[in-house]
Amino acid sequence: MESIIYNRYHKTFSYAFVKDYLITMRPYLLFVSGVTGICGMSFIKDLTISKSILIFLASFLSYGFGQALTDCFQTDTDSISSPYRPLTQGRISKNQVLTVSIVGLVLCISVFAVYNPVNLLLGILSGFGLATYTYFKRRFWGGPFYNAWIVGVLFLMAYLCGSDILTFTGNYKLIYGLSAVFWGYANFVLVGYFKDVEADRETSYNTFLVVFGRRLSSIASNIFGLITILATISVFTYSNSFDKLFEQLAFATIVFLIGTVVMFLCQFLVHLIKSDNESSNAISLSVHAYILLLASITVLNKSEWIIPMIIFYVFFNLTMIFRPAKNQI
Repeated sequence: MESIIYNRYHKTFSYAFVKDYLITMRPYLLFVSGVTGICGMSFIKDLTISKSILIFLASFLSYGFGQALTDCFQTDTDSISSPYRPLTQGRISKNQVLTVSIVGLVLCISVFAVYNPVNLLLGILSGFGLATYTYFKRRFWGGPFYNAWIVGVLFLMAYLCGSDILTFTGNYKLIYGLSAVFWGYANFVLVGYFKDVEADRETSYNTFLVVFGRRLSSIASNIFGLITILATISVFTYSNSFDKLFEQLAFATIVFLIGTVVMFLCQFLVHLIKSDNESSNAISLSVHAYILLLASITVLNKSEWIIPMIIFYVFFNLTMIFRPAKNQI
């Protein structure tokens, strides 16, 4: 094992540790939680700029802290499928990563809790979900759904920053938005498993891919992707006529159509994957589709956010280009 080469870890308060921890956070995926939080707070009627920025930053960073936290519990499979990661190479320790991740998550939850104390409970629930994720990833029926509800809670926490209570009674537009988040992220997780089939099989992770194979998993992904699109359509058509979508909400509709095309392309490519090494394009498209579809809901709710969302998407593409391992998403 390569990790044996190292007999000491980077000091926590050092540039080397910060650099390796940032790699562990997967900066290119911070945009996944970022757009989830943005989408959630787009359902808030009145927002100040300062409040929007704080909710965004808490949402944006929470994914990275959560990813780093879960990595501490699955170094066995990561050492095979993701050997580039600092944890698997032994450059940083599990204790260091756990400590920094927990502190970071506490800070993020604190931001949400300042605007609504209910978020403290939801944040604790999400933290428990992250800590127990590896157990459910080993079960074919758990992984994508278990991960998706945690991200769904993030969406709700962002929304609750501008609402005193959480009620689903008659709030169908919010329910449709939450459904898009849940199924879109579940699809991203499932497609992501295509890159780890051999590593998961070797380390006894009985994911859907390991148990049922690529063909049935591709069909399941198609279903997830279709539900995501339908949920997004439901948000668009809840209180808008089709004429209004193209005349008054053109920007949101265009983003939605682009996201839909990307999702269909992703769903086509999953059927062509024959080995772990052939999965990166489909996985990349699943992330793009998720971000674009949630961005379309965001612009639908807040048309004035179109420019910030374009800038957001451009930066996402830049981080994807400069990620350390091109075959990893």
